Amino acid sequence: MISNKTWKISIRCQNGTQIETEVPVNAGKQEKNGTAVSVTDFNEDDIRIGKIDLEILPVTLADIPYTEKDKPVQVRIPVEELPEKITAFYMFNPWWTRPAFCKDLSGIPERTQIALFKMKDRCVCLLPMVGDSYKAVMTAGSADEIVFEMTAGIGGIRRISEPLFIMSEGQTSYEAVHKIFAYLKLHTGLRLREERTVPEVFRYLGWCSWDAFYTEVSDEKIRQKAQEMTERNVPVRWFLIDDGWFGAREKMLADLRPDHEKFPEGFKRMTDEIRANSSIKWFGVWHALGGYWDGIAPGSPAEQQEQKYLYQNRAGSIVPDPGKGAGFYKDWHKLLRSEGIDFVKVDGQSAVPFYYQNGFPLAKAAREIAFSLESGACIMNGAMINCMGMGMETVLARPASAVSRNSDDFLPAKEESFAEHLIQNAYNSVYHNEIYCCDWDMFWTNHKHAGKHSLLRAISGGPVYVSDRVGETDPEVLRPLTYADGRILMLERSAKPTEDCIFTDSTQNGVLKLHNIGKWGQENIAGGVAVYNLTDRVQTFVTSPSDVPELDKDQEYWIYDFLEKAVVMPESAKTAGGGLGVGDYKWFVFLPKGQNGSCLGLSDKYCGFTAVEAMFTEGNTDTVVLKGTGNVSWISGKSPVKVLAGGRKVTDQMSSNGCLHTLRLPESAEKAVITITWS
Repeated sequence: MISNKTWKISIRCQNGTQIETEVPVNAGKQEKNGTAVSVTDFNEDDIRIGKIDLEILPVTLADIPYTEKDKPVQVRIPVEELPEKITAFYMFNPWWTRPAFCKDLSGIPERTQIALFKMKDRCVCLLPMVGDSYKAVMTAGSADEIVFEMTAGIGGIRRISEPLFIMSEGQTSYEAVHKIFAYLKLHTGLRLREERTVPEVFRYLGWCSWDAFYTEVSDEKIRQKAQEMTERNVPVRWFLIDDGWFGAREKMLADLRPDHEKFPEGFKRMTDEIRANSSIKWFGVWHALGGYWDGIAPGSPAEQQEQKYLYQNRAGSIVPDPGKGAGFYKDWHKLLRSEGIDFVKVDGQSAVPFYYQNGFPLAKAAREIAFSLESGACIMNGAMINCMGMGMETVLARPASAVSRNSDDFLPAKEESFAEHLIQNAYNSVYHNEIYCCDWDMFWTNHKHAGKHSLLRAISGGPVYVSDRVGETDPEVLRPLTYADGRILMLERSAKPTEDCIFTDSTQNGVLKLHNIGKWGQENIAGGVAVYNLTDRVQTFVTSPSDVPELDKDQEYWIYDFLEKAVVMPESAKTAGGGLGVGDYKWFVFLPKGQNGSCLGLSDKYCGFTAVEAMFTEGNTDTVVLKGTGNVSWISGKSPVKVLAGGRKVTDQMSSNGCLHTLRLPESAEKAVITITWS
């Protein structure tokens, strides 16, 4: 796709000059227009790699041009084969990315961090690279060229030797994306999602104080919410105390300890008493990468105690030192552990360009502060939610932490924001999930779109937590998400758009289909597709097991419509579809067909099939081991003649509706063994 003949390079210098040069690819170092430049373009492990090596030559010893701080280098590369469609993931603010659906290369937004190109016979993934010091991004050019901009957040440089991009091809977009990150794993040591450990706490249902209290959080309010969860039998197992808990001065951290007016006795007594009187087991707190949004207050107790680990930047703000900041985070997290805190959520992680500009090269600062933060969080056993950190220099920098927020905030006061929230999470997962367990943010159960949000969290493959105000949590909205003990029926990865939706803006045309998979029994998988109509008119859709890449194309599947509680008929149906009204949504489960039938698991749970721990078939008898109980369903063309639960005959508790057979048991988190004999 990209030309390997000649690249055009522009260099902005501090003395106001702009150097323009044209360089042939793979031709060695070329000296022209006051520069010595070489560009290389080569293949390695089925990946195409572009690199740049340039030096600005001095005119005289008294007149040496140095690079400007902002966007000092631009590289324009002709395209020999134009794409049919483009999906570009760009930073629409300093913290988050979202997709742009572009007709041609001239529509690529500024600060595009990764892009997918639909070619006539394949898909291409292009990742502008983060190097030792510099970060590259894409921006709009003409209709037949790709434009890269490089920046280090620091000026006064004469020599740059950095990677510019890596590019891969595949039959599908997901194949192309995965090749990129597999290459980074092999050549940079980047850990992929499956190599990162999701902390146990995030496999249970949680609650966060943010949308309930915003910064007006307090001991009394936390206790009130905990009491409500107990009285309503909501199986929440962790609380996150968000912004507003510590002493602050003008958006700067003043004290590492809880604010005395809001938490007169600190956290310890409160957390101990809530644990003793409720099912809440874990507590976490929020803080920003810099301590607070604008860093640490000069002369404050926090600054005095941690001075040796801090750095005063060129703007005068005091923030953790990238190289020595581990001491600051360790001290803070150790204090929090003594107060009964088990995990942290760390916000504002893509503030690196603001905190360290003109002081440290961007890529270097991102790597070092990520290492410092995770060194501190080891006191929390690595239990951390990374947040507001989708700048690629940050995404690629974290050594081992597993959970990362995947979108801008859930905005309960803006009901129209649901579509944007969904679009960001669905499309960001295309690349973000390669490295992280993606956190799709909290939601309200008492909300116009509560049902839609509930399904989204169920299929997200990440943490599930809510932020309702006191007295407003609806247990029924949460019941389909968890076992009775609060464990999430978590899928294996993040939900992602189906291949036919990757290059389509589904807020304007068609539907958005999201696919995911989960374990079903010892070694099997099942999957599903959620369908959302985000447009202002009725849409038609078709989905099938072929929409889920991991499902065996030669296997036959049952299709279960979860919201209708019905099997798609006839039994030989290979697709589901029809019309979908404005704002409507669907969730279809694809269940491999067994010899006698297939256990749907807990049929009142969105991802109830993951409750099936093991399955055994002998003749016309099936035995199923379940991770919990409730309404357990099977899909079978046969009729049940004998049903045992834990060795006790419960045939009379089984009801049938066509080929859907349901055994009604009390909801419990206890394992169960059920044996069913078919006609």
